[in-house]
Amino acid sequence: MSKVSIIGAGNGGMTAAYHLSKIGNSVCIYDSPKFDAQIRAINEKGGIEAVEELHECPMLFSGFEKITKATTDIKEAVEFSDILVMICPSFAQEILFREMLPHLTNGQTLVLMPGNYGGLVLNKIKNEERKDLELTFVDAISIPWACRIVEPAKLAIMGLKEFLPMSVFPYSNVEKVKARMEGLLPLDVEFLKNPIIAGMENINFGGHPLLTTLNMGILENFNGEFSYYRDCCSTATANAAAKMDLERLSVGNAYNFKLRTELEAMNALYASDYETVYEFNRASTTHVKISSSPNSSKARYITEDVPYLLVPCYEFAKKAGIRVPIVESCIHIASAYNDEDYFTTGRTLEKMGLADLTVEEISSYFEA
Repeated sequence: MSKVSIIGAGNGGMTAAYHLSKIGNSVCIYDSPKFDAQIRAINEKGGIEAVEELHECPMLFSGFEKITKATTDIKEAVEFSDILVMICPSFAQEILFREMLPHLTNGQTLVLMPGNYGGLVLNKIKNEERKDLELTFVDAISIPWACRIVEPAKLAIMGLKEFLPMSVFPYSNVEKVKARMEGLLPLDVEFLKNPIIAGMENINFGGHPLLTTLNMGILENFNGEFSYYRDCCSTATANAAAKMDLERLSVGNAYNFKLRTELEAMNALYASDYETVYEFNRASTTHVKISSSPNSSKARYITEDVPYLLVPCYEFAKKAGIRVPIVESCIHIASAYNDEDYFTTGRTLEKMGLADLTVEEISSYFEA
């Protein structure tokens, strides 16, 4: 049995606490005192429940699991385990890490789900504020589950990926991480060479920001009350997404990073064999179980996936002298929607500590 601390009690964090406990781990889950509803509910009920069905659709891994510790004390959570799984919005990674930093000790491993280049950003902060602290950063491409909280301390699990790709930084610690991750998660892990590949292979890259941007009128006017993947993906929007995926692949090629296509990734992660992204979105049983769509431009499909997935891709492209017009256009439109310059506030090369490196230096930066 492993001990693990879950940092964040949103959809993914709550599901992680439940499922990791269900497979035999001792779990501590933390959330900020400002957002303590789930923590209070866990302590009142003694654990977390996963429902058998939602909206008349069967869910996975139903049951009730006791949770070893649920706390709003960040020091208590950090000291509980040497494995800290951060499952939170990307904008919160830096905030939470700064709160954790005084309590972190040498040898701890931070797993970011999703990473979205967060390991690089947090490593830069560590080097600026606690340079001698030795940490390992693991960037997963996403969370393992398709899941939703249905009420405090109660959740629904719609699907589980076949495996989860993740990077290890520094990569020299990969064997240590493999040993630590053994039996910790309810699925196999694929280890990637570096966090840039992990960021670029987040399958939300094409499936979320572009489709949401293109469908914003209907999403807002109908309050998101339909099936996002089935109803927002048409032959035309899928075609545009495919063109944007080619832009992502071209950026990867410029840095000698071999990336899966969006279709290859989705088929592999969900054990399917669809011939097009359009077919996957329309037919995937995991993604059409419930009608849950973003209902405004403030939804995370814009506010997280544009600044933390599209902006880094644009930055890497610009460094390599490559045009990515669909990616760039999507950032411009999302910025206009929300009156925010995502090119500035998003996850830039400067924030990752890579701004002063050349393309060749970035390509070889993780080889040691």
